[in-house]
Amino acid sequence: MKKGVKEIFFYLTVVAIIVGIVYYVTVNSNVSQDYTYESFVEDLKEGQIENVAIKQNKEIPTGKLTITYKNDDVKSLFVPDVNKVVDDLAKAKDTKYVVKDVSRDSIFLTDILPLIIILATGIFFFFMINGSMGGGANSKMANFGRSRARLVNDTKNINFEKVAGLEEEKEELAEIVDFLKDPKKYIEIGARIPKGVILTGPPGTGKTLLGKAVAGEAGVPFYIISGSDFVEMFVGVGASRVRDLFAEAKKNSPAIVFIDEIDAVARRRGTGMGGGHDEREQTLNQLLVEMDGFSANEGIIVMAATNRIDILDPAILRPGRFDRKVTVGRPDVKGREAILNVHAKNKPLGDDVKLDEVARITAGFTGADLENLLNEAAILAAKDKRKYIIQKDINKAMIKVGIGTERKSRIISDEEKKITAYHEMGHAILFHLLPNVGPVHTVSIIPTGMGAAGYTMPLPAKDEMFLTRGKMIDEIMVDLGGRIAEELVLDDITTGASQDIKQATATAKAMVTKYGMSEKLGLINYNDDSDDVFIGRDLAHSKAYGENTATAIDEEVRGIVSKCYNDAKNIITENIDVLHKGAQLLLEKEKINQEEFEALFA
Repeated sequence: MKKGVKEIFFYLTVVAIIVGIVYYVTVNSNVSQDYTYESFVEDLKEGQIENVAIKQNKEIPTGKLTITYKNDDVKSLFVPDVNKVVDDLAKAKDTKYVVKDVSRDSIFLTDILPLIIILATGIFFFFMINGSMGGGANSKMANFGRSRARLVNDTKNINFEKVAGLEEEKEELAEIVDFLKDPKKYIEIGARIPKGVILTGPPGTGKTLLGKAVAGEAGVPFYIISGSDFVEMFVGVGASRVRDLFAEAKKNSPAIVFIDEIDAVARRRGTGMGGGHDEREQTLNQLLVEMDGFSANEGIIVMAATNRIDILDPAILRPGRFDRKVTVGRPDVKGREAILNVHAKNKPLGDDVKLDEVARITAGFTGADLENLLNEAAILAAKDKRKYIIQKDINKAMIKVGIGTERKSRIISDEEKKITAYHEMGHAILFHLLPNVGPVHTVSIIPTGMGAAGYTMPLPAKDEMFLTRGKMIDEIMVDLGGRIAEELVLDDITTGASQDIKQATATAKAMVTKYGMSEKLGLINYNDDSDDVFIGRDLAHSKAYGENTATAIDEEVRGIVSKCYNDAKNIITENIDVLHKGAQLLLEKEKINQEEFEALFA
C-alpha cells in the first residue's frame, strides 16, 4: 500500500471512530442534559407522559427509563431505584408503563461492550497503520530528524572519462581525488586539503556529474542530498538532519557529501523581512559549524552545486569551509563536439551527420541541451521508421529545442505570410551584411510552438567570450531589421516587432548603464537591475543617481537606438531588390537554407 493511500486510510479510520463514539454516546444518553428525575416526576404529575418502558436488573434495583411524551418526544434516564419509579407511575392513572427484567451481563453487552469495541478497534488500526508507515523505534516521528541523504552506489561506473568538454574543471578536481586516495602525503607535509568545493555555473553544465565522477575516480562513498531536503516547517529539524548527515559520513570516511542546489539553505542571512531565527538560518548555522567549527570532519569533503553563488552567505564561502570555487561554464566548440560524441555512442548516425558542424552551430548549448538535442533527433528518426539519425533530424530537433516545434498545419492568410516573409528577410539581410553577426543558417516563415510567426537562425562563426561595442550595435540593428522591412514595403506596421524592440532597448540600456559605452555618461555603472532577491535590501536602498542623470540615460539609449535604426534602414534600402526576391522565395518555399539565401546576393 502506498504511503499516500495509507495516510488517507488512517485519517478515515480516525474519523469513523470519532463518529461512532459520538453516535453511541448520543443514542445512549439523555436527549437533554438538564433532564433529571425531578423533571420526570413533574411532567408525570402534569400528565404530559404517554408511556414509560423500564429495563431493570434482576439483582440490583437500578435501571433505564425510556420515556415517550404525548408530543412524541422521547427521553432516556438512568435511575438508581426502579421500585420508587414504579410507585410514582402507579399514582399516575393516564400513564402506561412496562417493566422488563434484564441481567447485569445483558446491560454490559448492550451498553458498555460496544464502546469498548469501538475504542479497541481505533487503537488497533492506529498502531497497525503507524507500524506500516514506520512505527515503533523507527516511527516517522523518530525518523523526522534523520538525514535524507542518499548513498549513490553507481559512482564506480562514472569517472572523468565519462565527463566530456570540462577539461579545466577536471584538472582542478584532480587533486581532490588524489587526496581521497592518499591523504597521508598531504598530512605529513602539513598541507590542508580543501574541506569544501563549490561548483557554480549555468543549469545543465554537468555540476552533479562532476561530483559523481570525483567519487568514482576516488572510489569513496558518495552521499547526495538537495538543499531543500534540510528545511522543514518545524524549527530544529534541518539542523538535526545536518548533524545526522555528517555523523553518517564520518562512519564511512573518506567520503564525499554532495549538496545540490545549496542556495536553498545557504542564502545570505539577515537580508529578508521579519525575524532572523527561522528554520533555514538555523540549518545554515549548523552546516557552518559542521564544516569548520568545534568538531573535526577528517576525510569528509563537501561538494555543492549552485547557479546563484551571488546570493550565498559570505560565511560559507570563507577559507576552511568552501575553499575552492570551480566555475563550470558552457562548453566551447571542442567541448561541444566531445559531448556530442559521448551522447552519440548508442545512437546510430547516418553518413551525412557531421558532429563537428553540429557543434559549431550550437554555440551557447550546455551538455544537457546537447543531450536533449540528440535525443529529440533520435525520436524524430524513430517516428520516420528509420534506425539511424540523419542531419535532417538534427536540424529539426535544433529548431524544436531552440525555437519550438514548427506548426505547419496552422492556417495563415496570404497577407500574414507576406508580412512575415518581409519581416524575416529584414533580419536576414542585416545578419548577412553586418560584420559582427551571422552568417544566416536558415530563414523560415513557418510558425513555431513558442508563438513566433517565423524565425531567422544565424550560424555563429566562432565562440566569443566577450561582447564588443560593435557587435552590440550590430545586434541592435538586426533586431530592428524586421520593423524596418515592414515600413519600407507595407502600408502599415504590425505588432510582430514588439519582442525585437524590447531586446534592442535592453541591449542599448546595458551599453549605457552597465558597460560604460556612452561617451556622455562615461565609465560609470548606473545599472539598478540588481540580481538580489531580498526584499529587505531593496527597501533599504535607493537609486544611486538623480533625475538629471536618469534623463541623460534615457536620451543616450534613445540616441543609440535611433542611430542603429537609421543605419539599418539605409542598408536595407540599398538592398531592396534582395528584400523583394527573398520574400518571394520564402512565400514559395516557406523555408530557405544558407546556400539559397546567399544566392540572392549574387
